[in-house]
Amino acid sequence: MGRKNLINFADTSDVAADNMGTTGAPAPNPVGDLQAHAAAAIGSERPLPDRPLASRLPSDRPLASRLNNEEVVSLPSLSSPPMTSPLKAMKAAVNSADRVEELEEKLRAGQAIVDLDPADIDASFVPDRMAYSEEAHKELVAAIRSEGQQVPILVRPHPERTGRYQVAYGHRRLRAIKELGTKIRAVVRDLTDEQLVVAQGQENNARTNLSFIEKARFAFRLEERGFRRDVIMQALCVDKAVLSKMLSVANAIPAHIIDAIGPAPKIGRRKWEDLAALIKARHVEKVRVAIERAESAGRDSDAIFEAAYRALVTKEASAKPEAWVAPDGVKLAKILETDDKFALVIDRKVSPEFGKFLASRLEQLYNEFQGAENN
Repeated sequence: MGRKNLINFADTSDVAADNMGTTGAPAPNPVGDLQAHAAAAIGSERPLPDRPLASRLPSDRPLASRLNNEEVVSLPSLSSPPMTSPLKAMKAAVNSADRVEELEEKLRAGQAIVDLDPADIDASFVPDRMAYSEEAHKELVAAIRSEGQQVPILVRPHPERTGRYQVAYGHRRLRAIKELGTKIRAVVRDLTDEQLVVAQGQENNARTNLSFIEKARFAFRLEERGFRRDVIMQALCVDKAVLSKMLSVANAIPAHIIDAIGPAPKIGRRKWEDLAALIKARHVEKVRVAIERAESAGRDSDAIFEAAYRALVTKEASAKPEAWVAPDGVKLAKILETDDKFALVIDRKVSPEFGKFLASRLEQLYNEFQGAENN
């Protein structure tokens, strides 16, 4: 197997002479001789005279062994003499070449860290976070200003906008570095939509504690975009049963109510499931009013959730029926109105037949009502 020549072994005696300011014959160059000798060893298939073991067959080489039909040479452990400065330079050159090859391999695999302009980077096509904490943002800005960006973000070339990138994860770091006005360290990978959302979800699960409702909304949005449930499960690191509960909650509670409540980081799955079971279309206005009151009082997201929940579970004070008085002054009926029902109770002691008369006219009255609604 051929070997790569990782070092330029060209004769540099003329250059050395120029640098020394001499015009005569070059001075002896033992390092150059050593380099030339090594180059001959690497570039030639023939053994050198001072390599007696190289010309012998493997069976005649007592220090050689075989592993998986490949020859492995074991050399005795010897104390190496101190390296001179030229030898150190040669070793450093070889190590540098190895590092270059490693970097090239990372570039091919999309693992290299590069500096990008934050203005050229767009957010993921599926948001996973409902709200950013200003306090946490300020802390992150201060940390990056003091210590630099320790962890790169992951981006892909934008699938629709040439010359731009799209974030898989690292939205908080991107926002902080935009504020600092510096370049951002990023790993650039060619990712499919599925690979992007899986990377986005898994990194967020590992690095930032998204709340239950944030994960549920993220799952709901992914399903709306047509992603398979197995992909969503992989992105969120959840099983089929938990994913089903997440989607059920996100589907049962109106989106504008969830947005108004916010991420509610201390509220777990059980309470969100309870809220989803309690809320009905007729309750939405009552819940909205409770949320607005909590917001006006400066409550945080968790407290806003609790206000919405209490609005659904707190029983209203028993409504008192109102008397309906006929034009002739007779208290003929009582009206009871609640969130769930409207009741008209006829006092048969006052007018025994009025209830039957009213019932016989219900269809006519309903038709009149429908006509008024349509107009």
